[in-house]
Amino acid sequence: MEESVFQPRTDLSALSEAVLSIRQEIKKIIVGQDEMVRLIIAALLSDGHVLIEGVPGVAKTLTAKLVAKSVNAGFSRVQFTPDLMPSDVLGTPVFNPREASFEFKKGPVFSNLILVDEINRAPAKTQSALLEIMEERQVTIDGKTYPMAAPFMVLATQNPVEQEGTYRLPEAQLDRFLFKITVPYPTETEEMTILSQFHQMGTASPLEMIQPVLSAEQIKELRLQIRRQVMDEKLLQFVARLVHQTRNHKSIYLGASPRASLAIMNASKAVAAMQGRDFVTPDDILSVAVPVLRHRIILSPDKEMEGISEDDVIRQIIQGMDVPR
Repeated sequence: MEESVFQPRTDLSALSEAVLSIRQEIKKIIVGQDEMVRLIIAALLSDGHVLIEGVPGVAKTLTAKLVAKSVNAGFSRVQFTPDLMPSDVLGTPVFNPREASFEFKKGPVFSNLILVDEINRAPAKTQSALLEIMEERQVTIDGKTYPMAAPFMVLATQNPVEQEGTYRLPEAQLDRFLFKITVPYPTETEEMTILSQFHQMGTASPLEMIQPVLSAEQIKELRLQIRRQVMDEKLLQFVARLVHQTRNHKSIYLGASPRASLAIMNASKAVAAMQGRDFVTPDDILSVAVPVLRHRIILSPDKEMEGISEDDVIRQIIQGMDVPR
């Protein structure tokens, strides 16, 4: 009797091939940082935004640019500074003397993939310009609404160390990011590989080595596939219980909102699809829980003084729960 071979209900070969292609393109330049690349791709496929935090020089901006280059879609970069105004990001009405009327001149945010470099350098007035765009994929100027072209994704970077001349992101802004990715230093071996690789490259530009492997239309199709991923009821209950625990934990002053539950669900579907599965497992949920929740909770003051991190508390909550199998 022949063995029965599991066949996925949805053909995910195109999605798996696309993910592998993006990873291979990025690996031409980026050494290590596999977790950052994995989560950025997962966010792209699940229609989410990403906040990348790390000290200067760990390839935050370069990785975001390389991901954008591997996708054949519009890309724009905005360097946030203390004197940046909302109109510098969104655009502004400009008077047309021929028509004797005002025309809206679109700002750099009108593209597909937006790199917002050092997002915490701009004051709250400018940061708030992104609130409507990130949640509703539209901009309202002078009573008129301008929709964003799909796919639309914000990749923002920030430096956690240098606090002079920066403005902390408000909770409403942070909650709109699917993931907060913390980027560590490379290992000594990885750093040696980086030196060797860039030494051999000479005068070649890293971005010129990257080829687009995915179109905007393909991304839209892949996102629809991911929405159809199978997720068991007991896993949905596990997600709800996990997020609910953040609202009743003694170490947490402010817990996660229902947006966090949806984020874990959508991200775990994307992670499952990236591994060629059309169903979600508990491990998929656990692999995205920390980056989804770490920026959505506020620790109680006494725990902050003890030096306990958000990641530590989230892992404590998970360890104290019964994970469905």
